[in-house]
Amino acid sequence: MRINIVTLFPDFFAGPLALSIPKRAAEAGLAEYRLVDLRDFTHDRYRTVDDIPYGGGAGMVLKPEPFFEAVDDLAPSGPVVLLSARGPRFSHSDAVRYSVAEDLTLLCGHYKDVDQRVADHLATEERSLGDFVLSGGEIAALAVADAVVRLLPGAIGDHEAAATDSFYDGRGLSAPSYTRPATYRGHEVPKVLRSGDHARIRRWRQETADRLTRERRPELQHDGES
Repeated sequence: MRINIVTLFPDFFAGPLALSIPKRAAEAGLAEYRLVDLRDFTHDRYRTVDDIPYGGGAGMVLKPEPFFEAVDDLAPSGPVVLLSARGPRFSHSDAVRYSVAEDLTLLCGHYKDVDQRVADHLATEERSLGDFVLSGGEIAALAVADAVVRLLPGAIGDHEAAATDSFYDGRGLSAPSYTRPATYRGHEVPKVLRSGDHARIRRWRQETADRLTRERRPELQHDGES
């Protein structure tokens, strides 16, 4: 799939997308990243992308024209997502939905806000990472891109490892993981994990995952669980 990222700071993405799973996915031909500089779609000598808000108030607002023209140039067929604090929280189910599209276009805001006409008449949806404010949409776009790319068939060599992640396939939190040494600074790995009894280990992992989900993210519990 192709992931388009429209941003004032394309260099922000060069390092992260050239590492780990995003890099391997690109090298394998599973993902293509197109970084679009919003200033390339301005028409004045200063390459102006922002202006003061109608009605007054502090801060600058990103203008609609560069976003609309950038997306016109991309001509995407898949979701066009504005990363916005006003959007619903991005979830694993969103990542799954995006991963089966032919392309995904991510619009990164900056400064005070983005002209609302981008959200209303250009983006197909808005998404946020959580109840906090970032300096811009770049960090959120990178998180979304990474979550989507790792779901592409072949992007991760060990599918079973991904299938036991938190939130995978509608599940809640995953059980904690341990590795060698068995004892470190007096802290031991749970004995059940060292028992070799795979049935007990599966039960322990499921029970521990259920308990953590109840305690930390009760909204993720399935109907019928208490």
